Amino acid sequence: MVKRYSRRGFLEFIGKSSFALCLANLSCTASRRSISKRPNILLCISDNHSWQHLGCYGDRVVKTPNIDRIANKGVRFTNAYCASPSCTPARAGLLTGQDIWRLEEGGNLWSRLPKKFITYVDLLEQGGYFVGHEGKGWGPGSFEDAGRKRNPAGETFESFEEFLKSNTDNKPWSYWFCSADPHRPYALGSGVASGMDLEKVDVPPYLPDCREVRSDICDYYFEIQRFDRQVGETIRKLEAAGQIENTIIAFFGDNGWQMPRGLANLYDFGTKVPLIISWRGEFAGNRVVSDFVNLNDLAPTFLEFTGQKIPSYMTAKSVKDILLSSKSGRIDKERSYVVIGRERHALCRKNGLGYPGRAIRTDDYLYIRNYEPERWPAGDPPLFGDIDAHMLQYYAPTKEYMMSHKDEAGVKALYEQAFLKRPGEELYDLRKDPYQMNNVASSAEYAKIKNELSAKLERYLKKTGDPRVLGGEIMWDSQNYYLEGDFVGRPRKEAIEKFHLQSEYHYMGK
Repeated sequence: MVKRYSRRGFLEFIGKSSFALCLANLSCTASRRSISKRPNILLCISDNHSWQHLGCYGDRVVKTPNIDRIANKGVRFTNAYCASPSCTPARAGLLTGQDIWRLEEGGNLWSRLPKKFITYVDLLEQGGYFVGHEGKGWGPGSFEDAGRKRNPAGETFESFEEFLKSNTDNKPWSYWFCSADPHRPYALGSGVASGMDLEKVDVPPYLPDCREVRSDICDYYFEIQRFDRQVGETIRKLEAAGQIENTIIAFFGDNGWQMPRGLANLYDFGTKVPLIISWRGEFAGNRVVSDFVNLNDLAPTFLEFTGQKIPSYMTAKSVKDILLSSKSGRIDKERSYVVIGRERHALCRKNGLGYPGRAIRTDDYLYIRNYEPERWPAGDPPLFGDIDAHMLQYYAPTKEYMMSHKDEAGVKALYEQAFLKRPGEELYDLRKDPYQMNNVASSAEYAKIKNELSAKLERYLKKTGDPRVLGGEIMWDSQNYYLEGDFVGRPRKEAIEKFHLQSEYHYMGK
């Protein structure tokens, strides 16, 4: 049916259409302006930080006013994930814009990232950017053994001020600032000593709710608050330099927290991270976006905003359109899931074996495929080295409480879930089980959804060239591990006495 207009109605239609066209042109102009400006890029990265532990994400105890202000002026993502729940591969995926199974030994902790894998930092530098990093860049591992002259995150600087002063040609720049917080070990009792109230701490149900665990979480919060102050200082330096108006600021954690079922696990507590991105005057502020994104998506995003071509080898997708939108909620309907994986984390199994797995996460389900279920997911007992402290070389209150009370009611089931062996497939109905504690993979009721998710995961892994499904070389168990001190586990004296341990555990060569 053709809609007819009176002369007055026609004029109103033309006026509204012209106004809409004007808005569209303004939007396109803003997009072009964003690219032509060649913005600076500032990354503020926390180390082992789960998504919910910030004031702007709803935590009642931890105080993060500086990061909260970035969220108020920018876009806060509620479904952001790392490429892998392990520092080195997560950072490799972020830098290259590729899934970890495409990066050869770069998929392992304490590894190397082969020189042939180009990073977005390299591409920005080739495009005229001044690039650098402070603190933990790519790694841990050996960039030298990969034939690189510097860390893949860029030249190393002692401070943001040094970096800015070194930019004598006044080039657009990209700076990677990564704190050591809130990585373990923590100062015991630091959270409570700072005034935190143990009674206000929300203990997730996969951990025992006791004073020891609550205090441990507060010590973790203490380090997050210290990181928040570092972020605040960095932003003030940016403002003092008069460059905040032309700088994209991205804050995120590299992977989940160092608690049982956190770091090194494909559950949300190891993979889901906080992610906030702002650009004053360009991105509509105080927005909350639920699209599924991977930290890998930052590489093509930065390239697109700086007017560079996104390489075809990148498996990640730019979020530029989401950032330039004025909307909240789910913006891109195709971003309805994320795929993540892990190979070898700490050297904590005999002969350097890892615990390979892949996972697909949707709004309603988490499906995990464990390729070697006969191995110990938390590392060989009795040290369980994929749960920090990995050699029991320093005090880790939550881990040690669970080990000490493993046979007690209320702890036994939690201990078994975190420390003991798992089946080849795991499936969690997140509508009923948001903390992923009830594996329904063997339930007939969930057979259809399990098969659908398994097939969807398989298609993605094939499309992105994962040798785990294509039958290529499975190299990760045999690659170098560049921290030789981990070849022998030496628990501290108190742990030896408490758990009746040997003084040494040999993982390689004996």
